[in-house]
Amino acid sequence: MAEAGIFHEDSRVELIRGRIVDMAPVGSAHIVAVNRLNRLLVAAIGDRGVVSVQNPVRLDKGSEPQPDLAVLRPGADDLGAPTPRASEVLLLIEVADSTLYDDRGEKAPLYAASGVPEYWILNLVDQVFEVHRKPEADRYLEVRKVGPEANLDMVMLPDVRLAVATLLGAQTA
Repeated sequence: MAEAGIFHEDSRVELIRGRIVDMAPVGSAHIVAVNRLNRLLVAAIGDRGVVSVQNPVRLDKGSEPQPDLAVLRPGADDLGAPTPRASEVLLLIEVADSTLYDDRGEKAPLYAASGVPEYWILNLVDQVFEVHRKPEADRYLEVRKVGPEANLDMVMLPDVRLAVATLLGAQTA
């Protein structure tokens, strides 16, 4: 739509269930968190996946959200398709403060219904990760909060282990 002149190319919108939704403005804590996650995920995953930052993912005909981070199957960026499909997604991550309600209530069911195997919300308000796994229909059967004292692993890349305190930017003693 930006190419057709309907929206300015810098418009912050995403397509969710056939609706064009304005995206929330990005604050400094959000920027810092996304940059940190990107750096740490790229280092941990290496060539076993592609880390895509704030780019669209096509889930179905009417949904093309722009998660803060997407971990895609290796080579997903070499396929020539401009927008990865749900089948190429290993993990989606949203960084949330003002968007926490929508990330839980609208995006989690959408991601589950699309078969995204794992979805993390970095909850900046409570400084925890909300980990969603085992998609079934439009929900995740397993949802848990993981705090700074724990580690996170990825369902699709179980050998990748990340310290939550490091992901949160917590100072270690």
